[in-house]
Amino acid sequence: MASFAPIKAKMVAEGIAPSAISAFESTFESLVSGNTGLISESTITPVPELLSSTSIKTKPDASLLKQTVVLKLNGGLGTGMGLDKAKSLLKVKGDNTFLDLTAKQVMKMREDYGMKVKFMLMNSFSTSEDTLAFFEEKYPELRAEKGLEMIQNKVPKLDSTTFEPAECKSDPSNEWCPPGHGDLYAALVGSGCLDDLLANGYKYMFVSNSDNLGATLDLPILTHFAETDAPFMMECCARTENDKKGGHLAVRNSDKQLILRESAMCADEDEDAFQDITKH
Repeated sequence: MASFAPIKAKMVAEGIAPSAISAFESTFESLVSGNTGLISESTITPVPELLSSTSIKTKPDASLLKQTVVLKLNGGLGTGMGLDKAKSLLKVKGDNTFLDLTAKQVMKMREDYGMKVKFMLMNSFSTSEDTLAFFEEKYPELRAEKGLEMIQNKVPKLDSTTFEPAECKSDPSNEWCPPGHGDLYAALVGSGCLDDLLANGYKYMFVSNSDNLGATLDLPILTHFAETDAPFMMECCARTENDKKGGHLAVRNSDKQLILRESAMCADEDEDAFQDITKH
């Protein structure tokens, strides 16, 4: 079986945090073991009715904002949209980019609540320079804030046949790629950001994609989250006919854990059940 040793050596030499190396090793072991990642319909159960945000009657507690961080995941390039820079720099309304509207949302939120809610970006090695230059030019007051940026990790690309680290001698930067949004936790730990945030009294973090302008910090939901002392909360919506090819929540039968099944994790024979929006 392929060895993780040369991959680990390359990541250590690059200065990648141990938390990120450990996470990538787990993914690597799953790959070489032949695990397909498919989730069979027979192993899951549709989720029961979830709590509706409109049913939350808790009195909003604005004091929680002092302990809250708003973090935008901003590691993706817009190559599929004809960009060679951060996807969030795409203009979406007039001259406003995703980041323009995000910055304005943050400043409006601070104005409405009379509180400087902490704002952060998780950039990748591909988006950091463009993003920081954008904030330096257009929103210098946000750029000047301590801890604005956290850089997500990077992982080596692998040869699809040997599973060894791929080489690109003409441009070694092509040997690396960002590991995706799931890297958030390893990046928080490995970068030291988690320790810094905790030391400064932060307890809650609102996370959304930089191109999701509909996702904004909701004080009633935050208050409900704090009062229930839940470790994690995800906002989701009921699927429509337009969403039937997208992912869905389910309960894993083996441990009753809520999971997300994406289309790539669905076997062909389960496709009808996967797209049945009356079931999932």
